[in-house]
Order: sequence, then C-alpha cells, then structure tokens
Amino acid sequence: MRVSRTVAALDGVRSALVAMATELNLELLADMGGAAPDGVGPNDLLVAVCAEAAEVRASALRRADDELAAMAAGAASGGSTGEDRPRTVRTAAGHTARGGRPATVALVAVPGPYAAAEAFDALEAGLDVLVFSDNVPVEHEIALKDAAARLGRLVMGPDCGTAVVGGAGLGFANAVRPGPVGVVAASGTGAQQLMCLLDAAGVGISHCLGVGGRDLSAAVAGRSTRQALRMLDADPATERIVLVSKPPAPEVAAAIEAECAALATPVHPVLLGASGRDIGAAAAEVLAALGRPAPDWPRWSPERPPAPRPGGALRGLFCGGTLADEAMLLASASLGPIASNIPLRPGDPAWTLPADLRTDGHLVVDFGDDTLTAGRPHPMIDPAVRDERVAAELADPRCGVLLLDVVCGHGAHPDPAAGVAAALHAAHAAGYAPPVVVSLCGTADDPQGTARQAEALASAGAEVFLCNAEAARRAVELLGSG
Repeated sequence: MRVSRTVAALDGVRSALVAMATELNLELLADMGGAAPDGVGPNDLLVAVCAEAAEVRASALRRADDELAAMAAGAASGGSTGEDRPRTVRTAAGHTARGGRPATVALVAVPGPYAAAEAFDALEAGLDVLVFSDNVPVEHEIALKDAAARLGRLVMGPDCGTAVVGGAGLGFANAVRPGPVGVVAASGTGAQQLMCLLDAAGVGISHCLGVGGRDLSAAVAGRSTRQALRMLDADPATERIVLVSKPPAPEVAAAIEAECAALATPVHPVLLGASGRDIGAAAAEVLAALGRPAPDWPRWSPERPPAPRPGGALRGLFCGGTLADEAMLLASASLGPIASNIPLRPGDPAWTLPADLRTDGHLVVDFGDDTLTAGRPHPMIDPAVRDERVAAELADPRCGVLLLDVVCGHGAHPDPAAGVAAALHAAHAAGYAPPVVVSLCGTADDPQGTARQAEALASAGAEVFLCNAEAARRAVELLGSG
C-alpha cells in the first residue's frame, strides 16, 4: 500500500499497484488496462505500473523493487533487537511485554476467513482478543464469542477498528487523556467521535472496549457487549459508561438497555436510531453527569462562507460507518430517503444505492464498508478512492452540498485532509464548487495535528465541525430544507 502510493506519486506515472494477486487486485489491474500472466494467484506479489513512457515505467519498477527490498530488510532485522520473535499467537502469549509484564490482549489482523483460527488460539492461551480483521463470517464470530464467554474472556470485534485498554490505543485510536468514562462501542468511528468530544471538554477515558459493528445485530445478540459492560462495571476507575452503537436490532437493543439499568455504574446508551440521541448530545449528557459544562464544540469557518444551494442533492462521502449512519439519521428527518450502501432501511429501493454507488438524488456512501475494503486498505488508511469520488461530486452540478468526514488518530493516514483540500482548491480554480461541510474527528494530540487539518480544510473553502451531528445539520441547512 505504501509502496503503491510512493510509486504512483512519481512524475509521469499514471497509476501503480503493488499488492498480492487476489481476485479483487486482478480486477484493479484490469481497470488499469493490464493483465497478469497465466497462473498468477493470491500468494503472488503483483507489481504493475502505468506510465507515459517506457523509461518512466522502467524507473518506476526499479523504485518499487528498491522500496520492497528495504521493507524486506527491515522485517528481516526484526528491529535489530537480536531477539527471537514469536511466529504464532500461542508462542507470543508466553512472552512478556516490556517491563516484564505478561501479555493480556492479542490483536488479530489477518484476512477475514483465517481470523477465527488465530483468535481461538489466543483465547485458549488465556488472552482477551481484539479482531481487527473484517469480512469474518458471522458464524465464526458467534462461535468465538461463545468460547470467550465460557473462558471468561472478551472478544473485541471482528471488524473492531478502535479500542483503548489501560491507556494503550489499539487500531484506529485517537490520543485521548485518561479519565473516568468507560466506553463500550459496537462501532469504530462512533467511539472515536465520543472520545474526541469528551477530550475537547477536558474529560478522559478509562477504557474503550470495541465489540464489532455486528455485535448488536439479531444474529450476534450483544454477546460481547454484555461482557464488556460487566468488565467496566467492575473497574474502579470507571465512573460512567457510554454504550455507543450503529443502529441495533430492536429486540437486542431492548435487552441490552435492561442489562444496563441493572449495573451499579450508570450507563448512557447511545444506540443510533433507537435512543433518539446523537453522539454530541450524549457527550453533553455525560459531561453534565460529571458536573462539567458542555462546551460549544469547536468549528472552523472559511474566509468566504459558502452560499446555500437549495434544491440540490446531499452527497455524503464517509470513511466511518457510524458517522455515516448518524448523518443519515439526522438528515433524512428533513430530506426524506437517502440512498446508501449501508441503508437505514435495507431492502427498500428508495434507501439503497445500486452497485455503482450512484444516484441522481440524496446519497451517503460508506467507503469503509466491508464490501468496499475486501482486498484493499480501509479509506482511513488510504483515502485515495474516496478522494477520487470527492473530485467527481464537486464537478457534478446536481450536488447541492458535499458532506465528508476526516478522521485523525494513530493508524490513520498521516495527512487525511490533503486530498480533500486539493480537490476543493481545484474545483474553485475551475469556477464551480458546491458548499462543503466536513466532520473532523480528532484531538489536539493526534499525530496529524487536528487543528492543522482543520485549517487546511477551511482555507480550501470547507466548513469544519468537530461534532458530526452539527456537521450533518449544517449540511441540511445549506440545502434550504431545515
């Protein structure tokens, strides 16, 4: 992925692909106008360059080879520690971490079909498990979580993008301060949004336990959510618990809320679509319970405020699924049906995007959905695919307002605002750009520099909000519908 970006950025290179020859990546190669040799399979490394001239192509291939060789040398050195590095979860569980402390959590990040085997090994070795992998079969998830319940362990995930355990961020984690609020999250960016808002108000986190976006589905029935709630309830450092989730199955939501009411530690459920509250409102509620006033959430305005474009369509392009869900829930109250690849009403054609992810009306695309990340990096790591769609929507006269998220934190792209800002500058230079509203998820201490990201977006002409709910409401206001 990094090598692909490096080679693609070379002068004269139209596109580059350095990846395993999976079925999806072979399709990407075909889109570039190339074809792999006969017999190439998913265990082979694919290196392809589309360039303007033969000498440019040859130079780019040499650069790719040099980059791959450097990566291989770094991996072989093992960080130059001279230590015998464990090669399996079972052997790693027997090693001690820095400072002589034993391992307590295993992080599994392998292709989805193979994740359960590694996670079972970790559970049997006495570890809690974070399964970062997506595209894990739901029957594997249920079996893992049933095994964890028998062993008194926690499975975070699959598709658990965010966790903070004892101050250590895992997956996509923002730099947040320690504090009294515990989070259980059946969502990744929902947890990040909540923690960033609390951090902006000066309140920190004890632990954030992600449970995977399917945990509150009818099939999985909150198996990990129940265990995570019990663990935080028993934690003396946790004074308040927030449960945040993508829209849950109604019967599961009711059962989980009943369990929350029975705990000794107060719980604030934020079950999007069920609780009737957005994440910003939930953060304000938690602050009030702690005796802290809710601030005006930070926002950044461009020098020239955008002119409303009533009558146009809302175009939402998101990297975070929960942020997309929240935006759709809020905007659809005024706009009516919003078509999406993660529809609020599955099966209803008015709410469902076709396979090409295009429609003449309102739409919200979650570029981080499992179906769009199979065989390719998550857009929070590499936003290139989302950035291409940003440029296309900016040029579409049917776009009344463009609503985006930009997510900072460890594990995310080092400069996620850059592509959006470049597309905006280009659109203004071409003489046409609809209003752009950005939901920026980050903290002051994130490595990308959240303030720098906001300033880059505002200087390009976007309105920027730390609170995703406020961004969604502003987008509706600009359409003249609310």
